[in-house]
Amino acid sequence: MICLSALFLGAVVCCSEKETNVDTGNGNGGSNGGGTNEEYVDLGLPSGTKWKNENEVNTADAVYDFYTYDEAVAAFGNALPTKEQFQELKDSCRWSWMGTGYIVTGPNGNSVVFPAAGYHNNSNGRVYHVGVRGHYWSSTLDSRSTGAWQLGFKNDGTYSVYLCSYSLGYSVRLVRN
Repeated sequence: MICLSALFLGAVVCCSEKETNVDTGNGNGGSNGGGTNEEYVDLGLPSGTKWKNENEVNTADAVYDFYTYDEAVAAFGNALPTKEQFQELKDSCRWSWMGTGYIVTGPNGNSVVFPAAGYHNNSNGRVYHVGVRGHYWSSTLDSRSTGAWQLGFKNDGTYSVYLCSYSLGYSVRLVRN
C-alpha cells in the first residue's frame, strides 16, 4: 500500500493494489454520518463499523480543523464514534506509524489513515504536537460529566482510549454502522 499525507492541507490519499470495500453515504448527519457521497471503509471489524476515510473539516478552524466536544456533538451527533468503537479499532487493527500519523489496517486488510494533527488548547489559543500526536473525539461522555472519551496516539507507538477535558480542540473522524 502506498499512502501520501498532506497534514496541513487535510488531505490523505491512499492507493492499494487490492480492492477496498468503500461505502458511499447519502445521509445528512445523525447515525448515517456526514453528508452526501462521503466514503467509509469497511475494515472487517467484528461490529461491522465502517470508518470514514478522512477527518472532518471545520470551517471555523480552517487551518487545523479542530472541534471542541460540544461543536463535534452538535455537528455530527451519532456519527461520532463511541468509546467502544474506538476501543475496537485499537484492539482489532494493526497500527503502523507513517511519519505524520498512523495507517490503521483492519482484519480484512483494508486501511484508513489517522493524521497526527495535534490539538488546540482553547484556554491559551495554542496548538500543540502537530505531526507527533493525534486526538479524536468520541461521542461518549464520562459518567461524572468531567470530560469525554477520546482516541489518542503518539509517534512512539502508543495509542489508547482515555478521558480528557471536553474543552480542548481535537480532530473528528466519523463512523457508520
